[in-house]
Amino acid sequence: MLELERYELFNGPAYRFELERRDLFKVLGGGLLFVLFFDGEAMAQESGRTQGFRADARPAELAAWLHIAEDGTVTIYTGKVEVGQNARTALTQAVAEELHADVSSIKLVMGDTDLTPYDMGTFGSRTTPTMAPQLKKVGAAARETLIDLAAEKWKVDRKTISVVGGKVKNSAGGEAIGFGELTHGQKLMKTVDGAAVTPADKWTLAGTSVTKVNARDMVTGAHRYSTDIVRPGMLFGRVLRPYAFNAKLVSLDTKPVVSTPGLTVVRDGDFVGVVAPNELTLSNTIAALIPIWKADPQPSNKDLFAYLKSHPAQSRGGGGGRSSPEQGSMDQGLESSDHKLAATYTVAYIAHTPLEPRAAVAEWDKGKLTVWTGTQRPFGVKSELAEALKIPENRVRVIVPDTGSGYGGKHTGEVAIEAARMSLAAGKPVKVIWTREDEFTWAYFRPAGVIDVRSGTTKDGLITAWEFHNYNSGPSGIDTPYDIPNRKIEFHPTETPLRQGSYRGLAATANHFARESHMDEIAATLGMDPLEFRLKNLKDERLRAVLQAAAEKFGWGKAKSDSKRGFGLACGVEKGSYVATCAEISISPPDRKVKIERVVTAFECGAIVNPEHLKNQVEGSVIQGIGGALFEAIEFENGRILNPYLGKYRLPRFNDVPVLETILLDRKDLPSAGAGETPIVGLAPAVGNAIYQATSVRIRSLPMVPNGIPNA
Repeated sequence: MLELERYELFNGPAYRFELERRDLFKVLGGGLLFVLFFDGEAMAQESGRTQGFRADARPAELAAWLHIAEDGTVTIYTGKVEVGQNARTALTQAVAEELHADVSSIKLVMGDTDLTPYDMGTFGSRTTPTMAPQLKKVGAAARETLIDLAAEKWKVDRKTISVVGGKVKNSAGGEAIGFGELTHGQKLMKTVDGAAVTPADKWTLAGTSVTKVNARDMVTGAHRYSTDIVRPGMLFGRVLRPYAFNAKLVSLDTKPVVSTPGLTVVRDGDFVGVVAPNELTLSNTIAALIPIWKADPQPSNKDLFAYLKSHPAQSRGGGGGRSSPEQGSMDQGLESSDHKLAATYTVAYIAHTPLEPRAAVAEWDKGKLTVWTGTQRPFGVKSELAEALKIPENRVRVIVPDTGSGYGGKHTGEVAIEAARMSLAAGKPVKVIWTREDEFTWAYFRPAGVIDVRSGTTKDGLITAWEFHNYNSGPSGIDTPYDIPNRKIEFHPTETPLRQGSYRGLAATANHFARESHMDEIAATLGMDPLEFRLKNLKDERLRAVLQAAAEKFGWGKAKSDSKRGFGLACGVEKGSYVATCAEISISPPDRKVKIERVVTAFECGAIVNPEHLKNQVEGSVIQGIGGALFEAIEFENGRILNPYLGKYRLPRFNDVPVLETILLDRKDLPSAGAGETPIVGLAPAVGNAIYQATSVRIRSLPMVPNGIPNA
């Protein structure tokens, strides 16, 4: 699965600097410089991550993951980061469950490349299914080690010893001792694997709605984000941006600013950065520079979908197209059908618009670079910094404070590299904070796409043939969960006019929109109820369960759609989780604006770790999905973004939020899966299907109604 995601996660290096000799000496000092190029695993070893780049290659030593201080504080180390998905609390619960300790006694160090084990990144809803089990094993191994230490200390059979309430107790002699008193702060010499973890049906702390562990810091403002980091002697930096993408810098006149005190102007190829003692001087200097840029003509959004269909990708590192082996025979499936249907669906580029814009503070000290920044891939950004600045990875440290959201948009380290390059030139720590316009223009976008669907169905409602082609938006969620004997499903990478990358749910939102819209189109052709039609073609019991739960709670079929009100549903599977969404919409004359009035979501992701926070994840996904479903779209022309401000880019507002009803199906017999992405995929098709039920207008493009429902 990780290989399939690479297409959507990575979109090439942000910068390749041509450092001057004096800049290299600032970093490396005098003497000879040998630059060696390693493969992935060797580079990981060189950087101190000897377990390599494989997601399943983790340190076996308990001490790499956990330390117990003399005061009893348990510190856990993980390369995962907190970007608002509440991973810090969920992972703390996992350890506390196995150590039989209170969550307040456990501290998580997250996303510090000098302290934590290597991790590919926080994406793809992988934290709960991969890191939580790992830390449960860590906690269990620590628990068993504490029992061994106590048995040796008290010279008793370990069977008489238990760990309860953050203490190690001997039932035979009545002794009790704290964790720190027992370990004296020494490393625990044991491997992680081997100790039995607590099954979900025996959980006492995991599975409950533990309050966010750092909630007080968040609500009182005590938490420090990347923008709040201050270093001694720190300066402020900003990049001079070109007027269009892919522009080349022909010339730069710096004469208007050369006399400004404390100012440094950095030019490295097409990169121009300004460093100043304060942000006012920074803004004035950027405005006073006189650059001349040159850019070739580029596509515009009015030509986007034709462009994607006519420009197959020449090369795509780590990705490429994906085709599922054709099952059965499309020709036979279509021949045996009574009804044939073909349709094309399109999806626009949209922006992540995180609450916290990109920010970084970079500091050099004796040839080592430390960067504080909000990113979902601290080790990936560490590699980007080393590559851009031509230094060994073991001279780079990336520290990630808990970050104000990412939504898949903070995989890359542009702002970290900008801060590091300017800090190197200025010789002092430098802070760079992107403006909102920077975010809208120079970050990457959720991929746009074109999806062609062709189907065949018998008159009694069985799908006999299914052909699905996705151009550009990605392969995630592309497979159909329905029981169809003849199918052909392909993803086609294309050249892309705009920089693109991961977004919450990856391409599953686009693929579910096309598939679930087409399912409703078939049902309408057959004159069948959309719920009945889905269930008739669905054998997956987990998906049937959420679909039936959502329909029952929603009261599906009890009210009929009319010209002012419509009802729709959709369902799907992604990242090991199952979702069904029912939506009620209203239509206001005369402009035919659409408002989502009510959404019922049934969600199942195996054993639930924290019910309240899972509910928040589901409902947050639904709210975010409103924008992409109804009105969000990046407008661009000839290399320029036309709506790079919140005043021009429509996001969901408080008055857009419908009544939200969430049903959580807890399957303690199944492993916990991630929940940060899957709930978003059902909203757009459910709303589109509701619009059709009310108006008989089938909308096949996202966003659907930026200006109200078009005439049929």
